[in-house]
Amino acid sequence: MKKLVIIGLGAGNLEGLPLGVYRAIKEAEHLYLRTAHHPVVDELAAEGVTFESFDSVYEAHDDFPEVYEEISERLLKLASEYTTITYAVPGHPLVAERAVQLLLAKAPERGIEVEVKGGQSFLDPAFAALKVDPVEGFALLDATDLREHQLQPTMHQLICQVYDTFVASDVKLTMMEVYPDEYPVTVVTAAGIAGQEQITTVPLYELDRLDTYTNLTTVYVPPTEDDRALNRQFFRLRDIVATLRSPEGCPWDRAQTHESIRKNLIEETYEVLETIDDDDPDAMCEEMGDLLLQIMLHAQMAEEDGYFTVHDVIAGLNEKLIRRHPHVFGTLEAGNEAEALANWEAIKKEEKKEKGDDLVASRLDGVPRDLPALMKAYKYQKKAAQVGFDWDKLAEVLDKVKEEWQELQEAETPEHQREELGDLLFAIVNVARFMKIDPEEALALTNKKFYSRFSYIEQSLAEAGKAFEEVTLDEMEALWQAAKQEEKEEEAE
Repeated sequence: MKKLVIIGLGAGNLEGLPLGVYRAIKEAEHLYLRTAHHPVVDELAAEGVTFESFDSVYEAHDDFPEVYEEISERLLKLASEYTTITYAVPGHPLVAERAVQLLLAKAPERGIEVEVKGGQSFLDPAFAALKVDPVEGFALLDATDLREHQLQPTMHQLICQVYDTFVASDVKLTMMEVYPDEYPVTVVTAAGIAGQEQITTVPLYELDRLDTYTNLTTVYVPPTEDDRALNRQFFRLRDIVATLRSPEGCPWDRAQTHESIRKNLIEETYEVLETIDDDDPDAMCEEMGDLLLQIMLHAQMAEEDGYFTVHDVIAGLNEKLIRRHPHVFGTLEAGNEAEALANWEAIKKEEKKEKGDDLVASRLDGVPRDLPALMKAYKYQKKAAQVGFDWDKLAEVLDKVKEEWQELQEAETPEHQREELGDLLFAIVNVARFMKIDPEEALALTNKKFYSRFSYIEQSLAEAGKAFEEVTLDEMEALWQAAKQEEKEEEAE
């Protein structure tokens, strides 16, 4: 069987290599290096060791995944041509070596045996240089593929493979999503190598301004209790809510139940909608936080009762989103909004069937009972239209509005008038649906417009030192028209 030997060159100079690794390198007939930029390599070359490096592969590609893919493919091809080849990498082969992981996955399928021989990783000298005890908890992260969710402010973190200022810049921008701009970070280069080790601590915003980056550079991020970092973490929110509900927490929060704060959920939802109507991002951010608090409180109560946790809520949502978007996460296709919606509805229907929820008295039962009447009418009509119970064209709907308007005028008793007014409103909702206008949004816009114009009247009267009792309806109408004119002028600007 063909054989591929993978060796670690360690984190320092030749003296730090284990004897067995040194012999394996000296005896290798076909030696390949991921990179020749390593302190050991010059010393090996001075002893007559010959090799071929893959440094040119880095120059040929724009991203690291492509580099590692090509290196692994080249090595597998070489391994199939020779009886044994040796591949040497900096540090330890199983620490921060993506190409090695690819080789371990691919080699068995191609009939190639892989043997991994150790080498000192950069971790030991890095911890020694930083005087950090890893037992306190640490995370090892890859700078070339760093994600915001990987950063854990309460732990020691080593971000390796910070090859140059471009990678350092990407690391900085990702970290700024979690840490304050001035948070201190330490850049360690050539840890443990006498005469080459460099340790520099800088504020985060200066991370990409250093010129000491090499393939031996690691960025160390110390743990923090800084609220500016912790308050951005989901676990902090969950801990705060749990504390509020605990025996040592807030008496008011402890006393609440699902039923007692039910109305708060509705109120906070409408406050979010108000910020959307006002196009006020700052207020939207704040009100969404208030709405999220209600969800967290309900989830905490459920956890206390042993029903579910907020993580169950998140897991269920993630699963549903993936399941109902097969055109994104699966093999189905959706070329437009209508096809995407059709996929969603078909999957939703199948889910209900599996649960037995399709055996309902009416297809309208899927509309939430507590929706506002205007929104409920809109959803009722959409569901009825899905089975063909609908008007054919807008003109017919407008005729229905005229009919209901006439019947309202002819109604004589309060009970009859209320009934006919409801019919008229229902018909108008149909008009909105045919015109592809959400009636709730349309009415919300009109409410906002009315508030603005009426406030204009109030302000104008206050500036004139007059009360409503002192002006006529015609005077108020004139101010109303002035408010309209001011709106038009603002829109024109």
